[in-house]
Amino acid sequence: MNNNLLTIRILLALLATNAMLSFSQNKRLRDYGIEIGVLKTGKYNAITDVDGVKVGHTTLIIGDSIRTGVTAILPHSENIFQFKVPAAIYIGNGFGKLAGYSQVKELGNIETPIILTNTLSVPVASDALITYTLKENENVRSVNSVVGETNDGWLNDIRGRHIKSEHVLSAIQNAQGGRIEEGNVGAGTGTICFQYKGGIGTSSRIIPEEFGGYTVGVLVQSNFGGVLEINGAPIAKELDNYPSQFKYDVDGSCMMVVMTDAPLDSRNLERLAKRAIMGLAKTGGIASNGSGDYVIAVSTAKKNRIPHSSDSLFNETKVLRNGAITPLFLATIEATEEAIINSLFAAETMTGRNGHTINSIPKDKVLNILKKYNKIRVD
Repeated sequence: MNNNLLTIRILLALLATNAMLSFSQNKRLRDYGIEIGVLKTGKYNAITDVDGVKVGHTTLIIGDSIRTGVTAILPHSENIFQFKVPAAIYIGNGFGKLAGYSQVKELGNIETPIILTNTLSVPVASDALITYTLKENENVRSVNSVVGETNDGWLNDIRGRHIKSEHVLSAIQNAQGGRIEEGNVGAGTGTICFQYKGGIGTSSRIIPEEFGGYTVGVLVQSNFGGVLEINGAPIAKELDNYPSQFKYDVDGSCMMVVMTDAPLDSRNLERLAKRAIMGLAKTGGIASNGSGDYVIAVSTAKKNRIPHSSDSLFNETKVLRNGAITPLFLATIEATEEAIINSLFAAETMTGRNGHTINSIPKDKVLNILKKYNKIRVD
């Protein structure tokens, strides 16, 4: 495909997505006085509070059966292949199709944007990342594209494989910092969480200056089940909406992307990633047999980027000691928990394939339960 035709197809994809048209006006968790954890959030309470991180969506809501999309996360604005970032991937439960794992595990870095989409679109998303990388870099003959997924097949005609290369490239091209749209957008368009409409959610934490003042941001694609809790309140029990001995319908997946400006190597990034699973558990997620629960953790620290080529035999880096990263663990747990609940609060009721309808979380009932358990701040 020549570059002019590719550009035209990307522009058409941009026009097709409603992710760029307007931000959702839905309130987030903290707008209701619900504060998870003890650490402060960043300005946007989003993964983009980590300096340089950008997020883009392509959303496909077409006819009565296409409910899917793509979300792209960029760790920085430079050429990612030429300036790779330290990274790790942790598998909470491996019922998934995440591409790129083995090289990240072996080399400890990521060299492409991170793409989230639906299960059957991993190959096309991987191919699009190869196209993107080859276009940006001459003489490259190996690309380790990183693509995560969850299965949106209840609401979306997933067998139709409607995601195309231009949708992935569009998400990368429209990625930006600042406020992020959540809920029924991008890779979260057709997802389901705790039997309610799930989607994209994000949150951030800043650790105190005396411990480094670093920022941790998390973005999730929520599509899993369990026994929902919010800020410690037993929401599922109060609403009588949880798996019973007759129907353990909790399969699904959750993709979690953790970014931090703290200078960490891949070993400690994997330790950080493990804590995101603890955040998922605090929401009541159980990582069921059929759930693909993956965490991709990245350090964006500028001085620790890894050049693709260098005249030196050495990478000169400065990383935090083991004993200095405990505050980052707490930040990751809190931000993951809040990102998941934000995905639920931002999502709206959706009808899709074969007339299937998934309702949004009943906010009024949930807020009454949280008040009952004194889980809402009263100013």
